[in-house]
Amino acid sequence: MTQPLAPAALAPPAEPEVSVLELEVGGAESLGLFGAGNENLKLVERRTGVQIGQRGTTLRLSGPTAQVALVSRLLSELSTVLKRTSHLGPGDLELSLRVLEDNPDASIAELFSDAVLVSTKSRTISPKGLAQRAYVQAIRTHGMVFGVGPAGTGKTYLAMATAVAALVEKRVRRIVLARPAVEAGERLGFLPGDLAEKVNPYLRPLYDALDDLMDEDRAQALVERGTIEVAPLAFMRGRTLNDAFVILDEAQNSTSEQMKMFLTRMGFGSQAVITGDLTQTDLVAGQASGLLEATQILRGIEGIAFCTFTDRDVVRHPLVQQVIRAYEKKEKGGR
Repeated sequence: MTQPLAPAALAPPAEPEVSVLELEVGGAESLGLFGAGNENLKLVERRTGVQIGQRGTTLRLSGPTAQVALVSRLLSELSTVLKRTSHLGPGDLELSLRVLEDNPDASIAELFSDAVLVSTKSRTISPKGLAQRAYVQAIRTHGMVFGVGPAGTGKTYLAMATAVAALVEKRVRRIVLARPAVEAGERLGFLPGDLAEKVNPYLRPLYDALDDLMDEDRAQALVERGTIEVAPLAFMRGRTLNDAFVILDEAQNSTSEQMKMFLTRMGFGSQAVITGDLTQTDLVAGQASGLLEATQILRGIEGIAFCTFTDRDVVRHPLVQQVIRAYEKKEKGGR
């Protein structure tokens, strides 16, 4: 009788390959790269599991081979970035790490060098992540772009920066910024004050972004001359906008009729960017979102681009990303 074969001994799991690498960082860039009290290096250690030793401007990286390679690439590219800029902005390191985790072949230095606008406050506005870069490139190459995704992903801010750049470079003669006010029906009668006072709270975020991109006095002068117009969506009815950069923000709160009205305002030499978050609609129950409908029926039309953002593209405080994920989990029935 044949004896059953004894089960083969299970092989112990293979230990991850470990590497040690030394990296020399230029003296002029080391302070900005390391951060005060080496806070940037400590962040990289926490996020990647790579141990980073420092002696002067020489860094010693040790840990799993793949992670050491990622950290070496990250620090080398950020060092290149710091040769052109004075410092890393808040969140730049975290965002750069996220980009390389999503796409190890991405160029961080190239990403930071893709300037959308050099503001009058001497700040360079550039994409922060691959999704933002694709969005900016879509705006540059398409007559109409939809940017859809959660709050904090830079949809409106980058659209406005691109619009201001187009105005400065005289590619358009004016900028029109629109938002649905209050509800989709824009019933403002219960609010105190005249019409301007009624709608101002709902347009304030657009003014704030504009002030961040331009000198406040210049922005105010352009608004007063009508070169930049900030208005409720209802004010677009019956108009034709030529040689204009038109942005519809919070478009998830537009009805189907309002969205069609807005999209048909475009005249010659104009382009439009429509932004919104389909998870945060303020429409009354049962009322269809014009943004949702537009994303369903306009796909495939040449000249129209759709860019989708996720919670990984959030560029606000790291807690914002966690908040978005928690709400998404709840909406999907999780705990």
